[in-house]
Amino acid sequence: MSRRGTAEKRTAKSDPIFRNRLVNMVVNRIMKDGKKSLAYQILYRAVKKIQQKTETNPLLVLRQAIRRVTPNIGVKPRRNKKGSTRKVPIEIGSKQGRALAIRWLLEASQKRPGRNMAFKLSSELVDAAKGSGGAIRKKEATHRMAEANRALAHFR
Repeated sequence: MSRRGTAEKRTAKSDPIFRNRLVNMVVNRIMKDGKKSLAYQILYRAVKKIQQKTETNPLLVLRQAIRRVTPNIGVKPRRNKKGSTRKVPIEIGSKQGRALAIRWLLEASQKRPGRNMAFKLSSELVDAAKGSGGAIRKKEATHRMAEANRALAHFR
């Protein structure tokens, strides 16, 4: 709790080529050890591959993939009085959902077999936009777990 007042919200910067905040969010998640230029290279190569594969606007494919993977509901562990931990379903807001979607897309693309990260990321984004892929499976598993534990929703 700050005594000086509330901190003002900072808007996320947009990337230099597409002028898009979503692209910058993805780049910041790809980046490791502060190597942002390498993260930009990976994403732009993936975007070029998406352009070659689908012959549509790659930003639309990226948006569609993130929209498809974004979860509405998730589970959060809660400890009850007896000491056992239960997974309680909670609703997820739009910002948190988008952050989860980007994280799941990148995790699923890293697990894919393939030549390099740009190739794996482009394949995962195209699959997610179509409604298949590892990130979509992760979302469905989360939704199934939340549905199974719906009886515990009053523990929120």
